[in-house]
Amino acid sequence: MGQISHLQPTAIWENFQKLCDIPRPSLQEEAVLQMIEKMADARGLSHARDSGRNLVVRKPATPGYEDRKITVLQAHVDMVSQANSGSTHDFAKDPIRAYVDGDWVTADNTTLGADNGIGAAAMLGVMVDDSVEHGPLELLFTVDEERGLTGAMNLEAGWLKGEVLLNLDTEDEYELCVGCAGGGDLVASLDYQPVAIEAGYVAREIAITGLKGGHSGIDIILGLGNANKLMARFLRSVLRDCGARIVKINAGTARNAIPRESFASIVLPADKVAAFDAALTVYAGDIGNEYAALEPNFAMAATEQATPDQAMSHADSIRLNNAIVAAPNGVLAMSTSVEGVVETSINLAIVRVGDGKAQVTLSARSSIASARDAAREMATSVFENIGATVKWGDAYPGWQPNMDSPVLQMMRDVHKEMFGIDPAIRVIHAGLECGVLGAKYPHWDMISFGPTIKRAHSPDECAHIPSVARFWDYLCAALKAIPKKAA
Repeated sequence: MGQISHLQPTAIWENFQKLCDIPRPSLQEEAVLQMIEKMADARGLSHARDSGRNLVVRKPATPGYEDRKITVLQAHVDMVSQANSGSTHDFAKDPIRAYVDGDWVTADNTTLGADNGIGAAAMLGVMVDDSVEHGPLELLFTVDEERGLTGAMNLEAGWLKGEVLLNLDTEDEYELCVGCAGGGDLVASLDYQPVAIEAGYVAREIAITGLKGGHSGIDIILGLGNANKLMARFLRSVLRDCGARIVKINAGTARNAIPRESFASIVLPADKVAAFDAALTVYAGDIGNEYAALEPNFAMAATEQATPDQAMSHADSIRLNNAIVAAPNGVLAMSTSVEGVVETSINLAIVRVGDGKAQVTLSARSSIASARDAAREMATSVFENIGATVKWGDAYPGWQPNMDSPVLQMMRDVHKEMFGIDPAIRVIHAGLECGVLGAKYPHWDMISFGPTIKRAHSPDECAHIPSVARFWDYLCAALKAIPKKAA
């Protein structure tokens, strides 16, 4: 499917193909980092890694631009690993099969990795293309962003010398991002004692599929279906009305992705099967109607399974499922200062149940740290009420906008000159690395921008080819216009 390397600009697409060819899920970035180092060596460029495994490549200024401020170009090299059910793709071994679909590049039943592979590919283009005019550059490739911004959180303070940061990790052209939400996860864990299944029980696996999924920050405002919540709603009725018990639940794959699929194995008395089938038919119809405009591909089905020896007790099944039903999910508050922007949200991301252990992962976001933690406290109280142990992950900071930024004014001017319109100025409800990086380097003047990428973190992810070309031209023009160092 190597069509994409022939797209324009080749400075991006040839390098994006290289990134697609090398597996790079979070925590498995070593091969791609080594590739970048080899490319730098071939150009005679110095490079180094810090203790957080982040890589910087330094490129001297184009002759005549030595007096410009040192600029840090930054993107992360890892990607979210999501595949449609039935896919045999192994993200640790297999290349991403990217292909052209009209004006878009997408992938074969998996995430594409345009988030943040297009930004990283643009940096590689700048690294190897000497026709791009720029001041001194530090090309910062961070790791493990998708799993919790840990590369940025472990970045060594004082390691970089730049004054300007251009982050290439937003997903709508004609926009400049000047602020973002912070966030923090929590994991609720509950041990239970499986009990033997009496005679006369049968087993069913319930599957919810076809939901869109998406980014748990940017897409949370859309009100898309959350497979975990939808499954818990159905289980509540069949646990109560059919005497069902939970055997296993496997739902959601990433804390920062809205879960698209949920698979739950249950047992129930054989004489309740007709009632179960009827309940499923009614519920699937209700949800199909409820989400008709948002989730047209929603599907729900049950298949017969061999009856296992053990399951969660009926009481424990109800207790756990009630907590999942009650757990907060979705938008909790809208910003009172920036119209149309989500201020606080939480995503019920992952549910794993089986073999005596249950674990539920949620991820909260807010531009206000106290509101972020209030959302986590809300979820914590629900799960502590059933005796679960709840642990909070490290929180990461947001990024406060600086509307007086000289680089913002420069980027506006260049945008107006190139495209004839002013860029939209955004604060996004997602955890950009800028928040973490700005805490490490508070003197940096930061802007984030990128081409149009849709449905990141899902197998429907796609990158808009014409916008990638405009993004490249805009990046090159911005690098040429970086302000001079202070006298």
